[in-house]
Amino acid sequence: LEAIKVDGTLISYADKSLTKDREVILHAVKGHGGALEYADDAFRKDREIVLEAVKEHGSALQHTDKKLKVDKEVVLVAVKQNGYALLYADKKLKADKDVVLVAIKQNASILQYADKKLKADKKIVLIAVKTSGDALQYASTSLKKDKDVVKVAIKQNEDALQYVDPSLKKDKEIFKTGEEIYKN
Repeated sequence: LEAIKVDGTLISYADKSLTKDREVILHAVKGHGGALEYADDAFRKDREIVLEAVKEHGSALQHTDKKLKVDKEVVLVAVKQNGYALLYADKKLKADKDVVLVAIKQNASILQYADKKLKADKKIVLIAVKTSGDALQYASTSLKKDKDVVKVAIKQNEDALQYVDPSLKKDKEIFKTGEEIYKN
């Protein structure tokens, strides 16, 4: 049990009976949330154990029961730890502005997993491109034409120019933004 407390993934080498022991699994996921993968199915439905697992390792969300992938609190804890956990969340929560904002603040490229409506939400996309201009590639077509969004993306990373709508590639103001990068 002491070894599992230090590295929860060691549960994968334990006797099958230990994967059915709640106390052992709780210690394992506290040591490494990924240990949830080796837990008995009953514990993948256990909210307390799942919360401990995703708090330590957000991607453990992939090993949880469907009912917990739609639980906003569980998903928020997971994406706060690892934005990529959004990939495993229920479709409804990929459309939840609060959840997506937390995920994007953790990692801007998570925009790619957000619901289509949120990829067209200027506030969300601006937050993403302020952190990583390359996130522009996941924005809606309409926001790739939006000068405000495009300028922010280019100021953050000039390579974002490749994701700008062709209609703006003739716009001197957009290229002026790119030139300002080199002056500073």
